[in-house]
Amino acid sequence: MTRVLLALVLLLCAASAQAAVRIKDIADIKGLRENQIVGYGLVIGLNGTGDTLRNAPFTEQSLQSMLENMGINVRNETTSTTNPTRPTTLRTRNVAAVMVTADLPPSIGPGERMDVTVSSLGDATSLLGGTLVMTSLRAADGAVYAVAQGAVTVAGYSVGGQAQSVSQGTPTAGRIPNGALVEREVQGSLHEMEFLVLELKNPDFVTATRILDAVNRYAGGRYRSQIAFERDYRTIVLSKPRHVGPVRFLAEIGELTVEPDTPARVVINERTGTVVIGRDVRISTVAVTHGNLTVRVTEMPVVSQPAPFSRGQTVVVPQTVVEANEAGSQVAILSGVDLQRLVRGLNQIGLKPSGIIAILQAIKTAGALQADVIVQ
Repeated sequence: MTRVLLALVLLLCAASAQAAVRIKDIADIKGLRENQIVGYGLVIGLNGTGDTLRNAPFTEQSLQSMLENMGINVRNETTSTTNPTRPTTLRTRNVAAVMVTADLPPSIGPGERMDVTVSSLGDATSLLGGTLVMTSLRAADGAVYAVAQGAVTVAGYSVGGQAQSVSQGTPTAGRIPNGALVEREVQGSLHEMEFLVLELKNPDFVTATRILDAVNRYAGGRYRSQIAFERDYRTIVLSKPRHVGPVRFLAEIGELTVEPDTPARVVINERTGTVVIGRDVRISTVAVTHGNLTVRVTEMPVVSQPAPFSRGQTVVVPQTVVEANEAGSQVAILSGVDLQRLVRGLNQIGLKPSGIIAILQAIKTAGALQADVIVQ
């Protein structure tokens, strides 16, 4: 079953690699990107699942500062000589300190809303039922771009008693749909750009050339001019016609299809036993055999009982049993003319994913694997 699934996945990957894709799916517009914003806030209204203020002093300090800004004295300050100043100790468990994160979409304007993610900072056990108090979200430049507030939606839960507990998901993180209100617009727009630059998500010389040819071929028939030229293997510069708006122009260019070129690469994840082989991977003709050696060590302690009236002592004598079993294997000839033949040759040996990983690494060491091997 494992070999069949591996072959099916590889064949599907090979088939999808041969299909043409849209330019907007493999390239981004330079300057139009999301910006990360972050803020620190408090979630209130928790049912006894918030931070322990003694273990999370920053939560207590934040709560005191918030209440003082609202005109509430929580420090019990006094000027009497008989009753010196003594701060009030807060003991609530209904508050949790959180970090609020979000991605600010490009070209979003003031007054629009977006989703935010809320994650606990202290030792709160759950944010279920909590409400985020108004929190400012700042970007890397230190300016406030949005303000977040609202009820936190938590997918996970954690309940239990003294002897048993049940948990699912992560109850200390949640989201607030449309919880942030944009206050400032990000500088820069399409109308301010003199040239539009396409940046490939997976830079490649062949892919960049194919995009360049497809755009110029379309522009030659649509605008009677060549509008694209390459800057390097990652970026392609577009000269927008004057009588066409940038939105319509990018919409037309983004729908053009090209066949991206992929490098010959083998990705191996030894922890999960995952092997991904690219379409253009080739293997020079080699003979491969793989033997599975299984060694089993079993500890069987034996109790040694002394004879009656011998004044001996009962002792436990260790006894170790070692079994070694090497399954038979066959020699197979691998020659990677195409991906299907390579997968068929690996399946003939009858290997598990760990065996395939070992063989591919050995073939690469022998110099017969014409691809890059990436071990994750």
